[in-house]
Amino acid sequence: METLATRATVAPEAVEPRARRRRSALPYVLLAPAALVLALVIGYPLVRLVLISFQDYGLRALFSGRTRWIGFANYTAVLHGDEIVPMLVRTALVCVAMAGGTLLIGTGVALAMRALGRRMRTLVTFCLIAAWAVPSVAATMLWTWLFQPTYGVVNWMLRLGQYDWTAHTVSALLLVWLLVVWQSVPFVALTLYAGLSQIPGDYYEAAALDGAGYWTRFRVITVPFLRPILLLVTVLSVIWDFNVFNQIWLLTGGGPDGATTTLVVWSFRRAFASQSYGQGAAIAVLATVLLTALTWYYVRRLVRAGEVA
Repeated sequence: METLATRATVAPEAVEPRARRRRSALPYVLLAPAALVLALVIGYPLVRLVLISFQDYGLRALFSGRTRWIGFANYTAVLHGDEIVPMLVRTALVCVAMAGGTLLIGTGVALAMRALGRRMRTLVTFCLIAAWAVPSVAATMLWTWLFQPTYGVVNWMLRLGQYDWTAHTVSALLLVWLLVVWQSVPFVALTLYAGLSQIPGDYYEAAALDGAGYWTRFRVITVPFLRPILLLVTVLSVIWDFNVFNQIWLLTGGGPDGATTTLVVWSFRRAFASQSYGQGAAIAVLATVLLTALTWYYVRRLVRAGEVA
């Protein structure tokens, strides 16, 4: 009887660690299918890209299938070239301008949506979702028609005659910026509005009774509550804007005189225009490493903000 009682007492304690291990392993089991799909869809092309960056992969290798390993020669040619520094500076400036404009306008739209009535807010939400749902290629073609020099609606409305927006540096950059921000604002605005709707109204009422103005309430209440969401949309905006290709390539082709050529466009041109796939792959790998380091920094800040909150 003592043995049975002892076993009955010990058994639950022995089972508890097993149940705890099963619970801890459950998230990994649920994530395993998605991780496997990502490894096949993203992992293999990425590994193949890295391998090509170490090879003398040109037009001949593309048809013959035979390549020659040249080590870091492609990376040396890219890093020691005259284009790498201007390209990095231009990419950083374009990315900051796009992400900054998206966050600024998206935050303004989110704040305006909270101040609107139900019907107007529903209408604005529908318009944002409609703009967000348009594919990038279709939106770029629409932008091309709107700003077409001969019969474009924008030139007709502004009475600019046959002004070619893509032939001048400032107007070409402005054209790309407008398109990318127009496509990115809906996601940021809807995400921030969802965060704003979770802030209790009592905080604003108490601040108003204490005499706090609008900007003080925005700085003291709104920004701290939205900090994790702002960091999240900042990370996503930087990733998207860093990888913008369709809009730039279809609108300007990287011109005029390379004014709108970023790292992604440069990689494509070096690979397919110059038939130097090895150097194009090396540029893509460098861009991936740079973007990964930048994303890692923002994700660390996002995690810390979540822990503080």
